Amino acid sequence: MNRGLITALTAIGAAQVLKIPFSFARSREWDLRESVTSGGMPSSHSSGVAALAVYTGIRSGFRSPAFALATMLGTIVMYDAMNVRRHAGEIAIQVNDLDAHVERLAGDAPGVYHLRREKKLKENIGHQPAEVWAGALLGAAIGAIGALTGRRTRWRR
Repeated sequence: MNRGLITALTAIGAAQVLKIPFSFARSREWDLRESVTSGGMPSSHSSGVAALAVYTGIRSGFRSPAFALATMLGTIVMYDAMNVRRHAGEIAIQVNDLDAHVERLAGDAPGVYHLRREKKLKENIGHQPAEVWAGALLGAAIGAIGALTGRRTRWRR
């Protein structure tokens, strides 16, 4: 059993479950689907990679190549969640609004110029910086707990 992987997966699961009460606080409606969606507070991507990096640092040393690799992976994933994926979500909002804009411009005969999209693009696929940081802090805590409570065994090389 790979305890580092289990710790990272636990952090992802914890973040996904925590999305439900955070969503309730925002909308005042319980929505269990939040536990299986991307985006939202806290970032499960950030939680998983932070847990793996902290776990690896504690178990194999903060100067080890394994920690460096886990940290670089985490940095890339968090940057992607906060920038690339968030911007893709903002573009999806614009594309989803495009149908209404085209129909408004077409006036009386919208079907002549434009066929309405049947399915909207998913808009909430990225994270705000606070969501990424919250996920990273949650993951770091879970990574530390996982590393410090595990059996002390000698690393195999």
